[in-house]
Amino acid sequence: MASKKNIVPVRLQWLIIIIVVLFDVSFAQLVPNLGGQRSGISSFQFLKIGAEARGAGMGEANVAVVNDVSALFWNPAGLTQAANNQAIFSHAQWLIDLQYEFAGISYSLDGGNYVGVSFTALHTDPMPVTTEYQPTGTGYYFNFNDIAIGATYARRMTDQFSFGATVRYVRETIAELHTDAFLIDLGTYYSMGIGSSRFSVVVTNFGNNVQPTGSVANGAGVTVTSFQGFSPPTMFKLGYAFEPWQDETNRLTASIQLNHPNDNAENIRLGAEYEYDKMFFLRAGVKRTIGESFLGKATSTAEDVSFGGGVRIPLGITIANVDYAFSNFNELGSVHRISLVLTY
Repeated sequence: MASKKNIVPVRLQWLIIIIVVLFDVSFAQLVPNLGGQRSGISSFQFLKIGAEARGAGMGEANVAVVNDVSALFWNPAGLTQAANNQAIFSHAQWLIDLQYEFAGISYSLDGGNYVGVSFTALHTDPMPVTTEYQPTGTGYYFNFNDIAIGATYARRMTDQFSFGATVRYVRETIAELHTDAFLIDLGTYYSMGIGSSRFSVVVTNFGNNVQPTGSVANGAGVTVTSFQGFSPPTMFKLGYAFEPWQDETNRLTASIQLNHPNDNAENIRLGAEYEYDKMFFLRAGVKRTIGESFLGKATSTAEDVSFGGGVRIPLGITIANVDYAFSNFNELGSVHRISLVLTY
């Protein structure tokens, strides 16, 4: 049971949540929603797909929550919160028959410095080539796939502050065309010293504009070798998390996150995770465009609510965390994710 001396920090943490939500409302009134004007201006959209089930189950409001190897995707600074060396394998049945895979491994060098590598892939089965005059197919097939390979370094600067960075090579291939880039993620993690409060600031997918290379014949039979350039899907994230309830058996984590993408409207995410006996987990999350009500169905974005759960299984030589998440995308359907984290 929480002691009396912990009541004030918890109340203060809830006050911070309320202030952020009020800021959300006032921000929407003062700043126009530019999401519509910015849509479709960036490449490598697969880099915005949530990599694993724990974070997805919390509505992806977890840059200040992540404390395991999944930090390789969410927030490189969060790698310093991992208790041990870990490996992760994750799969998602994405929209319109796309398959999404994520894998990574992290290692503590000396308790203050951490490294990791990760691999991401989005792919489909071969698709038939169609034309205006052969809409059912020409007999030829083409492939679409995206891959990203990342190397991460994180350092615990003080007991309260950590910093991390990821350098990622990215390639997108569509038939004869491919696009390549090197992108950077930068992240921070700061323990505020007020109860369990912590916040993080993260910038993901920062880099130069990119454009496809290769050649393709257009509908008139003319070979095209020059293409328009686009920016990567850079995103600024600010997250805050704390535990409003925690004892020897139960732990409830609440989080809130503001996202500022370069190619869509600003949005806010809320997430929660309940842990029982350090073994069973339940999660929920919601995403809304800034200024949109959290009640009811999302009307200005495809993403809506998410749910998930997990179990931690001691296996002698390792500990396995198995997690599942369901994400609703309204008219587009739903997405199922499953992840496995092994501690070694």
